[in-house]
Amino acid sequence: MGRVLAIDNGSRRIGIALSDPLRIIAQSFRTVYRNQRDPERAVCEIAEIVSENDVDEIVIGAPNRTDGKCGESLRLAEELGALLYEKTGIQPKYLDERYTTVIASRYLIETGASREKRKAVIDQMAAQVILREYLDNLRSSEN
Repeated sequence: MGRVLAIDNGSRRIGIALSDPLRIIAQSFRTVYRNQRDPERAVCEIAEIVSENDVDEIVIGAPNRTDGKCGESLRLAEELGALLYEKTGIQPKYLDERYTTVIASRYLIETGASREKRKAVIDQMAAQVILREYLDNLRSSEN
């Protein structure tokens, strides 16, 4: 069993979090930056992370709208998922990520992180929140 990689997908930044090999711990890992002139670059960078870290499962945060309708963010998450599937052969799973950035931001404020530090790691922390929820759901379904 390999690691789980979680993604907080944004228009400019993509937060990445990784589990440990036993799928117990969720750790923020890296922020991947989108280049509007070369959108494939971010997908290649994530595929490289998958390859280098023995990842066999990918979870992408897919924000569901509160009215139940499909929004632009969900479409972008599914588009990223399709590109990653082409590069890695791993079919991504999607997890509702509403409020993960808010949760991550509150945590960073509570820990005293400066505004500059929060901006640098907020996407990674949101991915970590997504991953923690996914790992918790895995464990509860096993019991």
